[in-house]
Amino acid sequence: MEEIFENTIGAALLTGAIFIIAAAVVYLFPPKKINIFYGYRTAASMKSQERWDFAQKYGARQLAIGGVLMVLVSFTGKIVAVHEASQTVTGILITLAAVAYIFITTERAIKNRFNQ
Repeated sequence: MEEIFENTIGAALLTGAIFIIAAAVVYLFPPKKINIFYGYRTAASMKSQERWDFAQKYGARQLAIGGVLMVLVSFTGKIVAVHEASQTVTGILITLAAVAYIFITTERAIKNRFNQ
């Protein structure tokens, strides 16, 4: 198990697992009211309670998908030889790509649902 995390791409595996757990928590226990502490918090999601409720469920699903994708991509570090110097950059890029995916898809869904 230690050798997985010696590879910095393994950080994407751990981060993906954390994303999946966080998604489960937010999906099962979404924040009931708009707040600045817990949940999917953006200007678009905080405009109304209806947007907030939608963003929590949709964002949690996207967070889970992003986490699963991170876990799957992180295993490619065991299949494909990645130079040690590139491992940190690769791990960071995997994480940033997942966060961008979550943000872009959730914001787009909010816009499509509520700006019609």
